[in-house]
Amino acid sequence: MRRSPLRAAAALAAAGALAATALAPPASADTVPGSVPPDKDPFYQAPANIGDYAPGAIVASRAFTPKAGNVADTANAWQVSYRTNDSHGTPELAVTSVLVPKKAWTGSGARPVVSVQAAEDSTGTQCAPSYGLASGDLFASSAAVYAGPMLSKGWAVVMPDFEGPKSVFMGGLQAGHAVLDGIRAVRRFADAGLPATAKWALAGYSGGAQATGWAAELQPSYAPDVTLAGASMGGIPADPEAVARSLDGGVFSGFEAAAAVSLGAEYPEMDINALMNDKGKQAMADASGKCLTDLLTSFPFKKLADYSTVPDPLAVPRVRAVLKANTLGSAAPAVPVFDYHANTDEIVPVGQDDAMVKAWCSRGATVHVVRDAIGEHALEMVVRQNDAVNFLDDRFAGKTPVNDC
Repeated sequence: MRRSPLRAAAALAAAGALAATALAPPASADTVPGSVPPDKDPFYQAPANIGDYAPGAIVASRAFTPKAGNVADTANAWQVSYRTNDSHGTPELAVTSVLVPKKAWTGSGARPVVSVQAAEDSTGTQCAPSYGLASGDLFASSAAVYAGPMLSKGWAVVMPDFEGPKSVFMGGLQAGHAVLDGIRAVRRFADAGLPATAKWALAGYSGGAQATGWAAELQPSYAPDVTLAGASMGGIPADPEAVARSLDGGVFSGFEAAAAVSLGAEYPEMDINALMNDKGKQAMADASGKCLTDLLTSFPFKKLADYSTVPDPLAVPRVRAVLKANTLGSAAPAVPVFDYHANTDEIVPVGQDDAMVKAWCSRGATVHVVRDAIGEHALEMVVRQNDAVNFLDDRFAGKTPVNDC
């Protein structure tokens, strides 16, 4: 049974809304985690000497009480800030949330850990998972839903704010760096009690899958010291240009607005403002600092050409270069991948995911591919969630992965 586009948008928002340590200064004792948005919380501000920290080095940490679901009853929680690099390699501060079940681990070996990338899909730091978990904000805290099944298995979960301090949506390099450096930071974080022998994996859906895919693709070159057992990703927007062309003028064109604002801020060399007419410049301002729900409800059925002084802004060479730089497939992940997608996905077209898988396979990757003949974007996450968890469970157990390449 098909749902209306607006109901689908609401469902997506709910689903998506699901070395140097010794240098670290103490966390601010004046700010209760979640009491003010990240832009107003000193904990999220990078120290002046952030460049002196190694990637993944801890800057500060603090315990917090989660206000999402029953996480506070079942897990101990901390926020950890750390040095990472933006898309150009410039040092910046990122924050990850660490959730460790209170119940003792009784499985074999050390307690596994999963870096869960929540689909933030936003342009404002108030939409970040760490703030949502600490504040109970309905949109941002719903990201914890995706982590629930993993916590219930006794696995520890980390949830990085992979969009970074500039809230960069669809910035693949930025996201991959933040995820991998977040793992490095948590491995150094003694308070969580996670042993060095713990196995790590990645998981994410939609915008979170994009960050997961980039972390998997960049790991061999950017973080060879980070060993991963597996990576699960579904509904992945692997090719920003292909996704934008599919969304343009449709009910979900708010994603285009989010990507334009985000990539324009992360890549000033795109010079997006020079391509915008007066209406476009106003739209860019209106789309800044917003969470996904506001973006979807403010920009439905909008076309990029209506805001631009050129017929096809995506075809402008400097724009296309940035989109290409943020397209997955140029290197093979060293980790086994579970890639799932609905063939009828109305938001993220499956064809560009298939192209990414083909590119990865041609470079020697191991990918278990699942395609559902019928399904919509938000529901696919729910339908395949158990399969995603089971895939990671098998990787932690050391079983041989299925390879559909």
